[in-house]
Amino acid sequence: MIPALDTYQAQFPSLGFAAHEGGLLELILSNPKTLNSADANMHRELANLWRVVDADADVRVVLVRGAGRAFSSGGDLGLVEDMAESWETRTRVWKEARDLVYNIINCSKPVVSAIHGPCVGAGLAIALLSDISLASPSARLLDGHVNLGVAAGDHAAIIWPLLCGMNKAKYHLLLGESVGGEEAERIGLVSLCVPEDELLPKAFEIANRLSKGSQSAIRWTKYALNNWLRMAGPSFDASLALEFMGFAGPDVREGAAARREKRPPNFTDDPDV
Repeated sequence: MIPALDTYQAQFPSLGFAAHEGGLLELILSNPKTLNSADANMHRELANLWRVVDADADVRVVLVRGAGRAFSSGGDLGLVEDMAESWETRTRVWKEARDLVYNIINCSKPVVSAIHGPCVGAGLAIALLSDISLASPSARLLDGHVNLGVAAGDHAAIIWPLLCGMNKAKYHLLLGESVGGEEAERIGLVSLCVPEDELLPKAFEIANRLSKGSQSAIRWTKYALNNWLRMAGPSFDASLALEFMGFAGPDVREGAAARREKRPPNFTDDPDV
């Protein structure tokens, strides 16, 4: 059983795919000019992909990785600036961000992530919401929302406290502090940290074990465990709403400008909250 690639390449042209024996679908984040950042098209496709995977009888497991030197460097800066200026863009991307999280949680097929290099934004959401996450020592996991001037909303509230505890979650999310691969394993943010040259072989080994196991047992176990995430849904919904409210404020414009100019941001907003 090999997944049919034509369906995926036609529906999701911004993403890369490879099909392997045993129902293993390899998802490749590839945007080499920007270290696999998610532009508007990729962001939309990452939100919609998981429903197609869930309905595809030929897929048993998904392995997701980044091409080249990174897993994903986060959201495209042009998309961020469009969100700050356009109500229509903001509401569309809000729905996509919500769907990305809930669709991967509700996808019955197990997902394995192999993380190396920068891992930020929508890519980080997929990496950490995967059922089994592997990182190399080169991995740099960063939820950079506060550095941009908006609340950490696109996945963090639903998963970080469960993975690494509230204190560690607050430390990294409030300070916008990155986590290396070895530290991410130590605090429980990822399942395993393995040497760079072993990352993909180990990820494929795990994915193949999942594809050969009892599919009903694996999928129902995932469903039951993900009820912990579903219970955190209201916290996630609130964080996402606050993030997108921030996209209408002054700090995100300063944060985007600082990123373009490669300088520290000078935030001045002091809301009464």
